[in-house]
Amino acid sequence: MSQKLFNVAVVGATGAVGEQIIGLLEKRDFPINELKLLSSARSAGTRIMFKGKEYTVEEATPDSFKGIEIALFSAGGEVSKLLAPHAVESGAVCIDNTNAFRMDPETPLVVPEVNMDKVSEHKGIIANPNCSTIQLVAALAPLQDRYGISRIIVSTYQAVSGAGTRAIDEMLRQTREALDGHDVIPDILPVGSLPVKHQIAFNAIPQIDKFQDNGYTLEEMKMVRETKKILGDDSIEVTATCVRIPVVYGHSESVYVELKNDYEMEEVRKLIAEAPGVTLVDDPASQLYPLATIAAGKPDVFVGRLRRDLGHARGLNLWIVSDNLLKGAAWNAVQIAEYIAIEME
Repeated sequence: MSQKLFNVAVVGATGAVGEQIIGLLEKRDFPINELKLLSSARSAGTRIMFKGKEYTVEEATPDSFKGIEIALFSAGGEVSKLLAPHAVESGAVCIDNTNAFRMDPETPLVVPEVNMDKVSEHKGIIANPNCSTIQLVAALAPLQDRYGISRIIVSTYQAVSGAGTRAIDEMLRQTREALDGHDVIPDILPVGSLPVKHQIAFNAIPQIDKFQDNGYTLEEMKMVRETKKILGDDSIEVTATCVRIPVVYGHSESVYVELKNDYEMEEVRKLIAEAPGVTLVDDPASQLYPLATIAAGKPDVFVGRLRRDLGHARGLNLWIVSDNLLKGAAWNAVQIAEYIAIEME
């Protein structure tokens, strides 16, 4: 790590991802001179411990970034759109964990294990991809490099923590209500444009984010667009179905991929096992495969259930799991921040 110390701001410090970012900055001993923790006016005044020192969270405003060199944003797209340009004007490099800038052609969309070289193209803002996209491309990048990919079909099974701490609380409350025989009254999920809400306890909700005019949800379209951008190939056909399930941490994905060239399974296994940030867990004879309970709290992307498709000679099926708040958000952002710190020495 760099010996230079940096003035760092975390926007959205009291949220689920913000808390993870702060914890990682401490765990990784990130070279911090001054740390500024920022949030909405509602959460301002919250006290957070960092390296034995108590910090008071301040309200994030356009004037919050004077002297800040690295700013990590995770407070929602509208906040990023409003404040990130002010942070850049103040001289900060922004790592944004929202959808605000991901598809901006001048903003790099970065998964460090896949395309860290894109960081150098930034003009003040680097975008963190969507959580479900990150784990997908981390697992598929070595296959794209070796064989080329023509088509991806992905179905996700996403943890409620992806919708924030209130969604976690709601799932736990609903679970207790259902087990106690009480009526379950949903309030948070699904997050969308309509007031209709559904029970998440003991259920699966096939909607994450708002529905678009084409019948897909915004979460699904994020995966489609971001996957093509990160893998650098607009010709890849991508389709996604995103489902919220009653798991606290860890997104799981069932993935079917068609490769452009023939493959041998052993080579595929070797490529995935050797991919940076990826752990192969694929021993069906021993019932070993990736699980959300195993991935939770770990930074890696876990891949298993590798099998040749029965109907397509170049088709491959696999199962991908990762902690959505770590590799899917906070860890990916901190990895980028560490790279920037070295570059800024």
